[in-house]
Amino acid sequence: MDLKDKLISSYSSLENQGDKELLTIRNEALKIFETKGFPTKKEETWRYTSLRPVIKEDYNLFPKTEQNLSFEEIEKYLVDDLDAYRMIFVDGVFSEKLSQLTEDKFEVSALSAAFQNEKYEEIIKKHFNKIRPQDDSLSALNTAFSREGAFIYIKRGQALDKPVQLLYLSTANESAMMLQPRNLVVIGENAQAKIIERHQSLNENPVFTNSVTEIFADKYAVVDYYKIQKDKENSTLIDNTYVDQADNSNVSIQTFSLGGKLIRNHWKAAQNGERIDTTFKGVTLLNGKQQVDHVTLVHHAQPNNESHQDFKGMFDDKSKGVFDGYILVDKIAQKTNGYQKSDNILLSDRAIAHAKPQLEIYADDVLCSHGCTVGQVDKDALRYLRTRGIPQKEAYALMMYAFCSSVLTSVTIPELQKNADAWIAAKLGVDMGFHD
Repeated sequence: MDLKDKLISSYSSLENQGDKELLTIRNEALKIFETKGFPTKKEETWRYTSLRPVIKEDYNLFPKTEQNLSFEEIEKYLVDDLDAYRMIFVDGVFSEKLSQLTEDKFEVSALSAAFQNEKYEEIIKKHFNKIRPQDDSLSALNTAFSREGAFIYIKRGQALDKPVQLLYLSTANESAMMLQPRNLVVIGENAQAKIIERHQSLNENPVFTNSVTEIFADKYAVVDYYKIQKDKENSTLIDNTYVDQADNSNVSIQTFSLGGKLIRNHWKAAQNGERIDTTFKGVTLLNGKQQVDHVTLVHHAQPNNESHQDFKGMFDDKSKGVFDGYILVDKIAQKTNGYQKSDNILLSDRAIAHAKPQLEIYADDVLCSHGCTVGQVDKDALRYLRTRGIPQKEAYALMMYAFCSSVLTSVTIPELQKNADAWIAAKLGVDMGFHD
């Protein structure tokens, strides 16, 4: 039995969970997946990426035993020295013991608990599954199977006093494991939140995580969302993040893609108001046979808005990077300012980078630009640093850091920026502090 058939046959055990409206949503989503199946390279946005090596595994869909982890075992996967609320999930199950929530100051809870709480009923009905594209089979699969994740609701005029860290752990002790977390983030008018998300496998068994996050930013809301993708080489992460923005809102999503068998980030933002700012940024540093895809779409549906996309990729050995970025500007969306850039450095002759920036513009009063570069290390610049007494490896690392500094310096959480510097230094094999 292949994975698609296994998923469809296993769904029957979940059919009686949840209220009638939710079950209808899940059943409809399963039908979409049943019709479309897993995406293949025949689809344009998947032309450089094959899921066949991933879906051939015999994944355990429902963990059979509860894992009893201590905080000391998982602490190293959190951002060092950061005072933050935290939500820890182990094999798809929320761990109250390992988590530290907001003590009722803000609405931060497990999604399963929010579904059962009457005071969130209207919020969930209004937002859950409302911006997921109906033609995406993996998002539909998540909708059908997801039972747990983070629910973050910041009311009008509130600002989270410290970031929220979401840590999804996979023990995969029994066999290969498939997880499908779901996050719902609703930020009210003139409210603010900073969120850090990480998925981490704890051993060498294969893990396939199919994640969906829906973010709603009301008028004047500010959302800073960071994704740490620094996992083992047995892990596959498909991350679908959908954003809906109202007037004067500002949403920024940034990733650090530093490890994993296959990481695919699919982000879509809909600007449904004016004076909106949307930012997608990412730093990628890979080696071995690892691969990262960034697939983006910013839909400018109203006038007087901005979007910024800036992705820096560094690829060594036989690693591969894919950037498929899209800016869509409707006829009504005059005075749009859209920027899109993908820069890539190949650190070996066997590394590959595919970049496909795209603009589709129907308005005539816009300022939009896009571009991509794929090249190698500037040997003249490296030689210049060597003549200043900087050793080869450190000079090389400084150049790589300078290359991606436009992303790193925009991080608004100092502790996270310090950690990211350390991760990149370790990946480059040097011991140096870029900000010391």
